[in-house]
This record gives sequence, C-alpha cells and structure tokens, in this order.
Amino acid sequence: MSHLLNLKILSFPMNNLTGSIPATIFNISSLLNISLSYNSLSGSLPMDICSTNPKLKVLNLSSNHLSGQIPNGLGQCIKLQVISLSYNEFTGSIPRGIGELVELQRLSLQNNSLTGEIPHSLFNISSLKFLNLAVNNLKGEIPSILSHCRELQVLALSFNQFTGRIPEAIGSLSNLEGLYLGYNKLAGGIPKEMENLRNLNILSLTSSGLSGSIPVEIFNISSLQVIDFGDNSLSGSLPMDICKRLPNLQGLYLDRNQLSGHLPATLSLCGELLSLSLFYNKLAGSIPREIGNLSKLEYINLKRNSFEGSIPPSFGNLTALQDLRLGENNIQGNIPKELGSLINLQFLNLCDNNLMGIVPEAIFNISKLQNLSLVQNHLSGSLPSGIGSWLPDLEGLFIGANQFSGIIPLSISNMSKLTILGMSDNFFTGYVPKDLGNLRRLQWLDLSGNQLTDEHPTSEIAFLTSLTKCNSLRKLWISGNPLKGFIPNSLGNLSISLESIVASGCQLRGTIPTGISNLTNLIELRLHDNDLTGLIPTSSGRLQKLQVLYFSQNQIHGPIPSGLCHLANLGFLDLSSNKLSGTIPSCFGNLTGLRKVSLHSNGLASEIPSSLWTLRDLLVLNLSSNFLNSQLPLEVGSMKSLVVLDLSKNQFSGNIPSTISLLQNLLQLYLSHNKLQGHMHPNLGDLVSLEYLDLSANNLSGSIPKSLEALKYLKYLNVSFNKLQGEIPNGGPFANFTAESFISNLALCGAPRFQVMACEKDTRRNTKSLPLKCIVPLSVSLSAIILVVLFILWKQRHTKSETPVQVDLLLPRMHRMIPHQELLYATSYFGEDNLIGKGSLGMVYKGVLSDGLIVAVKVFNLELQGAFKSFEVECEVMRNICHRNLAKIISSCSNLDFKALVLEYMPNGSLEKWLYSHNYYLDFVQRLKIMIDVASGLEYLHHYYSNPVVHCDLKPSNVLLDDDMVAHISDFGIAKLLMGSEFMKRTKTLGTIGYMAPEYGSEGIASTKGDIYSYGIMLMETFVRKKPTDEMFVEEQTLKSWVESSTNNIMEVIDVNLLTKEDESFALKQACFSSIMTLALDCTIEPLEKRINMKDVVVRLKKLLNQIVDLRTP
Repeated sequence: MSHLLNLKILSFPMNNLTGSIPATIFNISSLLNISLSYNSLSGSLPMDICSTNPKLKVLNLSSNHLSGQIPNGLGQCIKLQVISLSYNEFTGSIPRGIGELVELQRLSLQNNSLTGEIPHSLFNISSLKFLNLAVNNLKGEIPSILSHCRELQVLALSFNQFTGRIPEAIGSLSNLEGLYLGYNKLAGGIPKEMENLRNLNILSLTSSGLSGSIPVEIFNISSLQVIDFGDNSLSGSLPMDICKRLPNLQGLYLDRNQLSGHLPATLSLCGELLSLSLFYNKLAGSIPREIGNLSKLEYINLKRNSFEGSIPPSFGNLTALQDLRLGENNIQGNIPKELGSLINLQFLNLCDNNLMGIVPEAIFNISKLQNLSLVQNHLSGSLPSGIGSWLPDLEGLFIGANQFSGIIPLSISNMSKLTILGMSDNFFTGYVPKDLGNLRRLQWLDLSGNQLTDEHPTSEIAFLTSLTKCNSLRKLWISGNPLKGFIPNSLGNLSISLESIVASGCQLRGTIPTGISNLTNLIELRLHDNDLTGLIPTSSGRLQKLQVLYFSQNQIHGPIPSGLCHLANLGFLDLSSNKLSGTIPSCFGNLTGLRKVSLHSNGLASEIPSSLWTLRDLLVLNLSSNFLNSQLPLEVGSMKSLVVLDLSKNQFSGNIPSTISLLQNLLQLYLSHNKLQGHMHPNLGDLVSLEYLDLSANNLSGSIPKSLEALKYLKYLNVSFNKLQGEIPNGGPFANFTAESFISNLALCGAPRFQVMACEKDTRRNTKSLPLKCIVPLSVSLSAIILVVLFILWKQRHTKSETPVQVDLLLPRMHRMIPHQELLYATSYFGEDNLIGKGSLGMVYKGVLSDGLIVAVKVFNLELQGAFKSFEVECEVMRNICHRNLAKIISSCSNLDFKALVLEYMPNGSLEKWLYSHNYYLDFVQRLKIMIDVASGLEYLHHYYSNPVVHCDLKPSNVLLDDDMVAHISDFGIAKLLMGSEFMKRTKTLGTIGYMAPEYGSEGIASTKGDIYSYGIMLMETFVRKKPTDEMFVEEQTLKSWVESSTNNIMEVIDVNLLTKEDESFALKQACFSSIMTLALDCTIEPLEKRINMKDVVVRLKKLLNQIVDLRTP
C-alpha cells in the first residue's frame, strides 16, 4: 500500500467484496473516509485500527459479516465524525474509548450482538447528533447522563434488554427528533418531562413494559408525526382534546393496552392522520362519527374492544382508506351503504359483531377489496349477481354463520384470485355454480350447512368436475347440502394437494369413483350418510396418508377390498350400515394404527380373522348385526386396550373364552343374540372396568357367577333368555338391577324384586303337609305363568316403536334418563336467555332440572357434519372418567333428530373468557393453579385411567372453571378413542390450528405426546396472553418461536398485567415465569420422544406454586 500514501477516500460500497479487510488499509495515514458498506466482508477489525490513521473522519463498514469485538483503539481516531458498523456480527461490549471522540456526530451500531451496558463516557460527546444502538443485547438502565448530549437528534435503543424507568432527564434533549425505546424491559410510566421535546417527530415506545396512564402533556408536542405506544400496559382514558395540538400527527398506535373510556371525537382534529390502531383495548361507547372527517386515513383497526352502537355512515368519507377492521366488538345495526364509497379499501373485517340486515350492494362494488370478513353476524339477504365481476382482486371471502339466502351468483367464478371461499352455515339454495373451477387459486371451499343442490340431480355433480382445474385445492367441504347427484369419475382428477373431502349428508347417489385413489395426499374422506351404492374401490389402498375413512350409512355392497390394508396411517374406519358381504380381510391385522373399527349392520359372514385380535391398540370394535360365526378364540384376550367390544346379533357359538377377563380396560361387552353356550365363567368378575354387559338371547347355562358382585362400575346387565339357574347374586351392582335383566331363564331364584321364585334355604324342611304330587304340578304351573307374563312384558318393552325413542347413551337400557321434554322445560325451550355458549357443532344452554339441579345442556346441531360422531365419541370416552379436573357428564338425551349431553354446570365459564374478556382478570397464582388443574386432569388421562386417553383438542376454550375457580377439561368430542387425525366443523381439523402438535397435523400421529405439546402452547398463552393464531405471528414466527427467542428477555413476552417492577415479589415471579416458559418449551420440543410427561409437569408446577405460596405466608 506504499503507493497509496496520499489516498484520502476509499469507497467501494455494494461491490460483493468478500474476505477480510487487509490490516494495511488502516495504515494509510492520509485516509479521511473508508466506506466499504453493503459487501460480504468478514473477519475482525485490528485492535490498533487507529494507531497510524489520526485523520480518519468517516468509517462506514455497515452491512457486512464482520465479527469479533469493536476495537477500543477507535478512540485514537480523534477526528472521527461518523462511525457506522451496523448490520454486522460484532460481539462484546461497546468500547469506552469511543467516548474520547469529541468530534463524533453519528454512531450507528445497530443490528449486531453487542452486550453489556452503554458506557457513560459515550454521553460526554457533546457533538453527538445520531446514536443508534438498536437490535443488540445491551442491558442495564438508560443512564440519566444522556442529557449531556444536547445536540442529539435521533436516539434509537429499541430491541435490547434495557431495564428500569425512562429517565426524566430525557426531557433535556430539546433537539431530539426521533426517540425509539421499544421492545425493552422497561418499567414504570411515560415521564411527563417528554413534553419538553418540542422538535420530536417520532416517539416509539412499543412493547416496553410501560404502565400507568399516558401523560396528557405528550399530546401537546405539536411536532409529533408518529406516536407508537402499542403492546404495553397503559391504562386510563384518552384526553378529550387529544388532537387539539397535534396538527402533524400521521400515525397513532395505542393497540394492545388497557385503555378504557370512550374514543374522543376530537380525533378528527388530527387532519394528517394516516393510521389509527387501537385494537385489543377496553374502549367502549360508540365510534365517533367525526372520525369520518379524517380524509387522509388509510388504516383503522379498532378490533376487539367493546364498541357499541352502529358503524358511522361518515366513514364513507374516508376515500383513502385501505384497511378497516372493526371485528370482535358489539357493533349493531346495519352496514352503512356509505362504506361502498371507500374505493381504495383492500381489507374489510366486520366479523363477530351483531350486525344485521342486508349488506349494501355497494360493498360488493369496491373493486380493490382483497379480503372481506363478515363471519358470525346476523346478516341476511342474497349476494348480488355481479359480485364476481365487481371484486376482481378478492382473495378471501368469509361470510359464514350468518343468515344469507338465495343462490350463489354464477359470477363468483370470475374471482380469479380467490383462495378461500367460506359460505357455511347460511341458507343458500339453488345450484352450486358449475364453473367454480375457474377459481384456479382456490385452496379452501366451504359450502357446508346450506340447502344447495346440483343443476342435474339425476346425473354427475357438475361443479365437482369443474373443481379439477383448482390445482391448489386442499379442503373441500360440502356436507349437509341436498345435492342428490352422482359423484363424477373426475373426482380423482382433483388437486393432488387435496387433504380433506367432507361430503356427508348430501344424498349422493351412484358409486364411489375409482379415480379417488389418485388423491394421494388425502387425510380425511367422509362420504357417510348418503345413498351411495356399488363396491368400495379396490384402488382405495393407494391413499397412503388417509387417517379417517367414513363410508357408513350408505347402500354399498360387495366385499371389503383387501386394498384397504395398505392404508398404513388409518386410525378410524367406519363402513357400518351398508350391504357389505363376504369376509373381514385378514390383513386388517396389519393396520396397527387402527383405534376404532365399525363394520356393524352389514352382511359379513364366516369367522373373525385371527389377525384382528393382534391389534393391541384397538379401542373400539363393533361387528354387530352381521352373520359372523364359529367360536370366539382365546386370542380375544390379547386386545388389552379394548374399551368397547360389540359382537351381538351374529351366529357365534361355543363358550365365552375365559381370556376375555384379561381385557381390564373393557367398559362395554355386548355378546347378545348369538348361539353361545356353556357357563358364565367366574373370571368375568375380573373385568374391573366393566359398565355394560349384555349376554342375552344365547344358550348359556349354569349359574350367574357371584364374582360379578365385585364389578363396582357395572351399570347395566342383561342375561335374559338363556338357560341360567340358581340364585341371582344380590350384592354390589345387583342392588340396582331389576327383573328385566333376568327374564326367561330356566330356574333362577332370588330376591322378590327380580320376580323369580324364592331360593330354598333348607332343602330338608318338612313337606308332608302337601303331597309331592300336588307340589310339583302347582310350582310348575306358577312358574310357567310367571314366565309367560314376564315374556309378554319384555316383548312389549322391546318392540320397536313407530315414534323416535329416546336413549341415554351414557346409561344404555337403564330406567333413569332425562327426557327431551324435561330438557325443554329446564332451558325454557332452549331460549336465547338460557344460551351460554356456541360451539362448532351446536349450542350450550343453562338449565334447571325438575329436582333443582343446575346443568349445562350441550345440544348438537345434527345438520352439521361430524355432530353424530362427536356425540357418540364423547359418550364413549366420558362415561367412565371420574376426576376432579375433568368435566362431568351427568346424562344424555338422544332420539332420531335430537342429541344432547347434560353436563355439570360451570358458572365461571372458560379460561379463554378470563384471559381475553375485558371484565375478567386472573392473577399470577390463579393462572398457575388453573394450569396445575389442567395438568392433573391430563396426568389422570395419560397415566392413571384404565387405558390412556388422548384429548386431541386442548385449548383455553375447552378449560372450564367452577365456583371455586377449579379447572375442568371439557369437550371430548374429537375421537379420543381414535387417537388419529380427524376434522370437525369450524375447527376443521382434529384439533385446533396453533395448538396441534406438528406430527399431528403433518403425519397424523396422535399420542399423549401430542396432548403435551398442546398443553405447552396453552401454558405459554396463559401467561403471555397471546393466542397462537394472533395476527402478530406471521410467516415463520409462531407463539413458540417468539417465546423461545425471548428466553433471556422474558419481560418481552409476559402478560404485562401480571408483573411490574413495583411487585413485592417481582424477582420471584420473574424467576417463576422463566421456569414456566422453560417448562412450556420442554412440552413442545421436537422430536416428540424428547417431550416430558404429564407426571413431571405436575411436579414442577406444584413446586413453583409452593415457592410463591411460601413467600406469601407470613
């Protein structure tokens, strides 16, 4: 470099330079400016960087890959005016030597990995105008000495770990134009001394842990252009003259705080305002019509407050508006037609309000709209015929859960950019447009729960053929519509990315097309409750990812194809109520993932293949009402996980295998209406979990084993119509049985309530008073009369009624049930005043039974896909579960067109309500106790119940709180017996997005480890008060990754309502919260084998609770 001794400027920005910077560069003593920014330079800087270069004024090495420490020797370049080392990989602390640079005006060190505190010497540089230390790991308090930098114009310290209060001395920086302190761990309030910053343009304090009210003095800084106080714990109300002195304000961001009161009408005085963000607060009252005077507004987000009243028609004046979000409030009335004047609007969200009436046609004429969400209101009327032409840029149309009617306009097929079309749960009629296939970008089509038909009900459904052009389609939901047509062969040409087809209850006819096997990414296929005929396609075995297969309640005939044995991921198989014949494929034994098999009500014959008994994880096996024969093998005892075994109404013969006593988890055993013989083996008393036992209508002989008295959970017993004799046991559960259980046997005797002859106590008693020839005929005649009478009563009781019969599925065939009529009286005929909740499959009402018991009645909407199954599964899972932290089902009521569960009433509602409703609050200890309750309930399900049960849908809305704020896990309606991935209405998948374990959503692997993952997500949510579906989590960022990235800075994520520096037990709570987040991450770790179990979770949480309680105890 000797030939460059006179070089003054070395500038090579944006040249893709690589390698390290030669040390000799810094030996050129004549250099005044070194600018090598925006390259790919690496390596470290020499520690004696300025030893031979005293004249250097500008050092710009930003946007490279430089690493190591910033040399303290920089302090020797005493002429330096600009240092820019931002966007590199420097570590260590900021060198104190920089404080010696008395001429320094600009210091940019942002976006590195610097640590430690800011050296106080830095603020001795009186000439400093620009200081940017953002996005590092700096800590400590912001020093008050910064007031010495009177020339400072920009101070950026955001995205660090600074603690303490904002120093009042900051008010001395009268030349400050930009102040950025967001995303730190600050505490306390906003100092009112900031009113002295008369030149301030941008004030950003977002996500800093600040509390208290906003000083009114802030709103007196007339130079302010942006106020960003979002995501803090600021409270109080906004000043009524908020914009009286803010003529230049362009952005007001006060979202995610606890602001209350009304929205001031004087906001209209901020004439330059472009963005107004106040979502997630406690603001109430009506929205001021004066906001309509802010003609430059581009963005309004008032989502999730408690605003009432109507949408001001004056909003139609905001012609520059691009994004309007008023969802999740209590807004009423009609949508004003004036909103149709918002010609630049791209996003309109009015969901979850109480809007009613017809949507003005002008709304559908806003040509720039990209997303329209009107879900969950009371809107009615029809869609305009020209909607598809008027909204060419629309990507998402969400109008479900309203009262829309009429036809689906044909023009909707012109929305070429549409990716999601959600129109479920309305009253649409007419034909489904056959040109929907023009929506080439469509990913999700939900038309379920309407009254839609096909144009030609006697031929193939045309719109399904059209959808073959939608190459990105993933979900196709059309259930509950009377389509009546035939499934086209072209169904197999649908998108290869298709994951879910739900077409139940559509009156579909014809055969299942063989081409369906082309849909190799299909996870769920529901075609049940239709009029399908023909054979099950043998090619169905190609659906390798299929987890749920529903073909039940059709007219399908022929054999069960062995090709189904290739469905290695299958968890739930229901082919019941068809006309299938032949044998059960022996290869079913290879489907080790099966949890429930239902083949009942068909014409299957021959033996049960021995391989079926090897399915050790099978929970439910229902083969009833077929023509299966032969003897039951001893191998039946190997199905150790079995909960329900129904082999009734077949032709089985021989003895009941003794090994059946090994099924320790069995709750229901139905073997009635067969040809079984032999004795009832005493080891039936070993079925310790048994609740229902039906052996009626066989040829069993001998006595009823007294060992059955030990079955303390037995609720139902039927051994009628056999050849049993001897004494009927009287202890244990027999105290609750009646004569109906023992009708028509050979010679049973026992207690009078059984309506059988009394047992002889002394066989040697004197009988001379009546000749034997008289005794025998008399006793035989009496017995015959009694049997005839009992048989007539039994036949009357079991004759099929022409009217729908109510059945209590939790207590089948037992006398006590809650009739439909009583539920009507209890809930005031399911009136609005008794409605306490809306679920994905129905409504929940509060009721008072005739005995004064307050209950919750969960009524299933049988028109919705999945309602029948959810009701059955919840009954199956819950009937034997008894734990303090699990919701209790009291009874059920069921007939052909009505199904309801009667549940224990939880007066304090759900955990979700307490986390997100403005009028409720849970402190730190309450939240911890609730999560211990939930963990305890899961611990029981996973480890202490007779067979592990997987909940599959843990989330705050499924955690209910009783009078004492004790938590109870509820809603077992998602195939807990299946342990496999499944979908349901609204939540759509088996489980809820955001809470599902990765292996659950991608591979369909359901296990207790999946529940643990969901629990970990819910544990994070409970203490940070952020849903995993919060709009802040976009692209690759999730709730988990957000928490994980803040493990060293937990105050960034904790719910600001829980912890402030002023708390007496701040340090302990901080440590406790850190431990809770660590535990939550242990629950969500991947792979799943590394996740901890619920036993360990309970132990660790209880230990943390004890630490806090000990501190509270005087």
